[in-house]
Amino acid sequence: MILRPACPGDEETIFGLICELAEYEKLTDAVTGNPERLAVHLFGPEAFVEAVIAEVEGVAVGFALFFRNFSTFLSTPGIYLEDLYVQPAFRGHGIGKALIMHLAQLAVARGYGRLEWSVLTWNTPAIGFYEYLGAEILEGWRGCRVSGDQLINLAQKSSE
Repeated sequence: MILRPACPGDEETIFGLICELAEYEKLTDAVTGNPERLAVHLFGPEAFVEAVIAEVEGVAVGFALFFRNFSTFLSTPGIYLEDLYVQPAFRGHGIGKALIMHLAQLAVARGYGRLEWSVLTWNTPAIGFYEYLGAEILEGWRGCRVSGDQLINLAQKSSE
C-alpha cells in the first residue's frame, strides 16, 4: 500500500470513490458534482482542497479529501477532513489509519493546531475506529448547513 498526493488525472478515480462513499452513507441523491468540477477545486489555479490516494498494487482503494480551516480559539489553521473512504474489501488492513496519520503528520509539519472531521451518528464502526485512534467525539456539537435553495434564499434576504 502506498499513499500519494492526488494529481491531475486522478479526478475520475476520486469521484468514483466519492460515489462509493455516498452509497455507503445512503446519500447518493446528494451527489450532484462531477469529476470536472472536482478537478477545478483540486488542481485549478485557486485549488481549495487536497486529496491523498491510497493504492494497493497500483489501484486506488481509498482516499482522504481535506482542506485548511481556522480555529479562532487557537488562532491557528487546521486541517478539516471532508471525506475518508476505504473500499470494504480493504478495510481492516491499516489503510484508514495510515490516511489519518498522514493528515496528522501534514498538520504538524505545517504548524497547524488540529485535525478535525465529522462522523454520522449511526456509523458506529467509524466512531469506534476514530476513538481507537485517539479522536475525541465532540458531544454537544451539531453540524449546521445551508445549501441549495436555502443558501440562495438566505443570501437574498435583507437585514431585518
